[in-house]
Amino acid sequence: MAKIKHHNFLNTVHEVFTDAKQAGVLHLYAGGKSFSGRMIEVNGRELYHFGTTGYLGLEQDSRLKEAAMNAIEKYGTQFPLSKSYISNPLYKELEESILQMYGHPIVITKNSTLGHLGVIPSAVDDNDVIILDHQVHWSVQNAAKMLKTRSVPIEMIRHNNLQMLEDKIKKYQHSKRHIWYMADGIYSMYGDYAPVTELMALSKKYLQLHFYFDDVHGMSWVGKNGTGYVLDQLGELPENVLLFGTLSKTFGASGAVLACSNPQLYDKIKTFGGPLTFSAQLEPASVAAAMASAQIHLSPEIYELQQELRERINYFNACLSTTELPLIDQNESPVFYIGTGMPKTGYNFVNRLMQEGFYVNLGIFPAVPVKNTGVRITISSHNQKQEIKGLVEAMEHHFPLALEDTQTNAERVFHAFKLEYKAQSKPQESSELTIEILDTIHQVDKTQWNRFMGGQGVYDWDGLHFLEGAFKGNSQKEHNWSFRYVIIKDSKGVPILMTFLTFSLWKDDMLAQAEISAAIEQERIEDPYHLSSMVLSLGSLFTEGNHRYWDKSHQFSKEATYALLELLEKTEQQLGAKMTVLRDFGANTSWHETLYGHGFLRVQMPNSCSVELAGIDSIESYIEQLSSRNRRHFRKDIQPFFESTQFEIISNANAIQIREFKRLFGEVQKRNLGLNTFSFPDKLFERMNKNELWEFIVLSPKGKPNTILGVMFCYTNQGDVYVPSFVGMDYDLLETYSTYRQLLYRTIERALAINIPKINFGMTASFEKRKLGATVHEKYAYLQTNDNFILEMIGVMEGQH
Repeated sequence: MAKIKHHNFLNTVHEVFTDAKQAGVLHLYAGGKSFSGRMIEVNGRELYHFGTTGYLGLEQDSRLKEAAMNAIEKYGTQFPLSKSYISNPLYKELEESILQMYGHPIVITKNSTLGHLGVIPSAVDDNDVIILDHQVHWSVQNAAKMLKTRSVPIEMIRHNNLQMLEDKIKKYQHSKRHIWYMADGIYSMYGDYAPVTELMALSKKYLQLHFYFDDVHGMSWVGKNGTGYVLDQLGELPENVLLFGTLSKTFGASGAVLACSNPQLYDKIKTFGGPLTFSAQLEPASVAAAMASAQIHLSPEIYELQQELRERINYFNACLSTTELPLIDQNESPVFYIGTGMPKTGYNFVNRLMQEGFYVNLGIFPAVPVKNTGVRITISSHNQKQEIKGLVEAMEHHFPLALEDTQTNAERVFHAFKLEYKAQSKPQESSELTIEILDTIHQVDKTQWNRFMGGQGVYDWDGLHFLEGAFKGNSQKEHNWSFRYVIIKDSKGVPILMTFLTFSLWKDDMLAQAEISAAIEQERIEDPYHLSSMVLSLGSLFTEGNHRYWDKSHQFSKEATYALLELLEKTEQQLGAKMTVLRDFGANTSWHETLYGHGFLRVQMPNSCSVELAGIDSIESYIEQLSSRNRRHFRKDIQPFFESTQFEIISNANAIQIREFKRLFGEVQKRNLGLNTFSFPDKLFERMNKNELWEFIVLSPKGKPNTILGVMFCYTNQGDVYVPSFVGMDYDLLETYSTYRQLLYRTIERALAINIPKINFGMTASFEKRKLGATVHEKYAYLQTNDNFILEMIGVMEGQH
């Protein structure tokens, strides 16, 4: 089968960021001729600053500023040499001060990102394995992925899931020298903690377990000498822990620091660590500012600063406790997250707060799942109690207004974050709309359904009647689907929107690269349902095409769209779906902005193909109107095989033929890992055989009708469209008889013979279909997931296989 064109993760991030930028909440520029830390100028307005990561305010401390200016005066703006050769004159004193803070050997790096790139490949051996917490910072994940080239396995677990971690440890405990678990000390979005105590207890049980903690957001505001949350929990730094802190953010200067108590490992990292060797060293001003900050950290003053910040954090918590705002994680860190659910609600809320005079950060994909968009608030020593209280009052006032503006409610936000919802929201019902939700096609008016949804794929009324029967009452759970039919009408009973949904089991790697699916399939030999999820989908895995009717000219078309999206959320919650998928949109769908605003990500699907036959009276006429290049393809790659093959149209196959059809379909499906799905139930093929709307185009060697080379499974939709839904082929004889190309040709020939004006050729193999005159259509799906775990885990696997 043709190679699938895969979704590009970076393109998705670009689209999300562009959307947020256009909403005026991302990629902003601070204004003003000076900066105090308490206020920040945005678009000409002075706002109270609740977005800094300088939690103690040391970046504005006069001692750090004076030290930096003196260093520039004495040593210049930079010291342009690698530290491997010689360090600038201030470095030695800084290293001695930071060593005194930690009480263990340290390595200073240009920043934490370059530090991870230098340290991780040096610390992790080829015979080790890495396990990532799926919320560990991008810079750690990115550095870990470098080890794929050395065939170091990289696994991922759900956030802070110790049972999943232990399962991974057991998987590798007898085959790997060290098992590295990599996590943040304080997580930068929600402000929650790594379970350090429990992790250390696990390392006593599994001696190969080592830890790599990125604690840059835990630095300075907690711990002895401000050395951070992780070391505060540990007390002493064990030899199986590598600990990253920062000299920027709360520390007030620039750079990052690694602490390591294992002498051999320290020497290995220090001697040669990639960017540690080849990158430029910190500028003299940064080194001097860090030295001044280190002296504060080594004095009793650091504990006074920590206490002042803690009082502000406690005050903010106390103010929040009197509200019903969705605080995602209650903790004592300086980082807070108020959920908004949908991105467009987040944009609205942030803009409202800025209008009230408060600057906060937007939390958005990929830092959080798209439907977990929210406002990230940081408390610093710059913030005074009056503006802390003012921010809470502004949020309490504007949160419900932002929900109302974006056609959502608090219940939907709490559900998105799996928070308990107590208050009762006003139901968002429109007297102008009537929503019908039906469980079977038999409850749907056949004439009306076919009028609006017929003439496309296998989902006219009769097609759905067929599918309902095939996908129920089967022994395997992947073969049992639930159907829902949604009809949204205006007050006069006129349909504005119609569609159907299925709830079924999908493989999580359905659109992943084929080599990733191949590796996952090996694990499915032992666990058939490994990495599979129940999915709520527009349309179904069997059908292809525009799975919705929508009258965009109707005055309530937008309201009908919002009603469908809210219904999808409620249905997902009721059924326990892990993902919602809206299928088969074109590249320029008018739904794009709405779906992004509601927390859906766009992914590219395999192209689909169609053939228009109106006005063509014979296969000869059809071939003649092809381009000269495509006619040559027909004469060279298809026509010569006619002499050695024969074909027939079978509407009622015998038992032996049906058994062979199943086998040949299975041969195609197991090879098509680029669109990896579960098999179909056996009775599907028997039901096809008994249904007058299905027929089989069967190709055999000439004179050997019992030897089947290939079969096309074809459905006739109301005489309007011919649908070759699936194909089965003998791969041993595929090239000998040009089987696939012949079946495509015979499908066109058959549609012309029975006077059907259009063929929906389905997805994949668009290159071959184009050569026979098919029109290729780009297709996209919109996904809404409960979290990013599957997306990130599959991303980690890319390049390993």
